[in-house]
Amino acid sequence: MAEVETTKTEKSTFAAGKFLTFTLGEESYGVAVLKIREIIRMQKITPVPQMPIYVKGVINLRGKVIPVIDMRLKFEIGEDTVTERTCIVVVQIDNTDGVQTSVGLIVDAVEEVVNINEDEVEDPPEIGNQFENDYILGIAKIKGEVKTLLDIDRVILEEISRF
Repeated sequence: MAEVETTKTEKSTFAAGKFLTFTLGEESYGVAVLKIREIIRMQKITPVPQMPIYVKGVINLRGKVIPVIDMRLKFEIGEDTVTERTCIVVVQIDNTDGVQTSVGLIVDAVEEVVNINEDEVEDPPEIGNQFENDYILGIAKIKGEVKTLLDIDRVILEEISRF
């Protein structure tokens, strides 16, 4: 019997360690600290024509032009609102060619850096085939709160291929 080749990408796997947590609306998310390059205040973003609504444009960060994605709009959480706590988290993404790219993520507020162990994380819920959640590493339960842990490479890989 011939083997069937699948085109679905392999699921992200959780690895214990330190995560930077941030909020989008009423929800908390986490990204591995090793992916974080820096956290900066909001600044002028230069729009780029014909990008999805959640790609706000580009910024000049010490002479390097990097794309900026509004995570609220990307996850369809609501309108993009800027407050005094809104900031840009600059992450280092590994694209499919093995090249690293810096990308800015607009988040509502940075919370904290937490150490997350495997026993604090559950697999994301399966909601059927129509919803892709390959970018979710797991759901962490920390201090009575739920935080969605993201594989940030997978979350924004499609966007950085446009630049």
